[in-house]
Amino acid sequence: MSKGNRQSHVVLFTNSSILTRMVWAPSRTSSPCCIASSYKPDSGWTKMSAEWLTDWTCLLRGLRDLIAGCIQAVRDCNTFALTTVVCLLLLFAWYCYRVGKDQPRSPFATVNLLIQSSDAKGLQNGFAYCHSRECVRCTHNEGLNQKLYHNLQEYAKRYSWSGMGRIHKGIREQGRYLNDRPSIQKPELFFLPDLPTMPYFSRDAQKHDVELLEQNFATILSEFEVIYKAFSNCSMPQGWKLNSTPTGEWFTLYLVNQGVCIPANCKKCPRTYRLLGSLRTFIGNNVFGNACISVLTPGTVITEHYGPTNIRIRCHLGLRIPANCELVVGGEPQCWAEGHCLLFDDSFLHTAFHEGSAEDGPRVIFMVDLWHPNVAAAERQALDSIFAPGR
Repeated sequence: MSKGNRQSHVVLFTNSSILTRMVWAPSRTSSPCCIASSYKPDSGWTKMSAEWLTDWTCLLRGLRDLIAGCIQAVRDCNTFALTTVVCLLLLFAWYCYRVGKDQPRSPFATVNLLIQSSDAKGLQNGFAYCHSRECVRCTHNEGLNQKLYHNLQEYAKRYSWSGMGRIHKGIREQGRYLNDRPSIQKPELFFLPDLPTMPYFSRDAQKHDVELLEQNFATILSEFEVIYKAFSNCSMPQGWKLNSTPTGEWFTLYLVNQGVCIPANCKKCPRTYRLLGSLRTFIGNNVFGNACISVLTPGTVITEHYGPTNIRIRCHLGLRIPANCELVVGGEPQCWAEGHCLLFDDSFLHTAFHEGSAEDGPRVIFMVDLWHPNVAAAERQALDSIFAPGR
């Protein structure tokens, strides 16, 4: 190959000192004897490969620098500071364990487990009778406020005073609240100040629980009809309680009475009992919480009375509602409806009656106590502790 006829050009492709190619091509002639000394690659593929290799090189370098930095940070870390952080983490884990351990147990265990301990809980005829002289629900004396304040102090020391303002105010001035309240609303035991007051609440106040109860209307009614057949005998069936009324008869079958589960009764209504565990606002851990089936025979009148507190709203789900039955709360009459819930504040003066005939049959409702919607979560937890059953 002569110098006069041909010129050689050397083209160098370099990308990040990795990809290098030499190409020799003719400049003026295209003689068959003159060929390129190597293959000329596609420029797009070369560019993509170069960028890919460059990105991986940067990534690996960054990862190397990160690992080296972490190792150096551990080496340079103050031993005392590291020990302090570890101790704080261990202390936090221990605190979380204690808080979880000290929380009150949910009453919604399996029915079979509850039956095993029924004799040890002071249950008579399926109804819970309190035997404690210190029980705040059954104590009506001048020392009650001191006891409530002591319970509040115990709770606040273990957890926090945060959010306890209304409860502290209510306990401190409980005597004034109970004595100076208008006669239309006068809770017998505990009044929480600054709660909206009205005789009746709309179903939206506890919409989730109301809808859940109404969806299970047929289930509750069917379980009631099975156990109510026992009334064909002359004696009162096991588990039912006869309440005092001026006329007629008022029977109740409690699944939960003053925060205490009644195992034998829950076994008779297992699906209804399990439903209570699905309610978000059911009061199941303090003495103000109840769930029962309530039966009024024709001609029954319940004496006007006040409930123990304004922190709850009482929910009545109509199961059997004949004509001439009525509930009066704060002077306002309302009628039940089968398959529908009626919400009211039982700290208002209230009564109920069944003026139907014997042919109409009994009035039957399923009663559940729910939290007042304006009682905050922190207050509910504190009230569960202060008014725990048997305290």
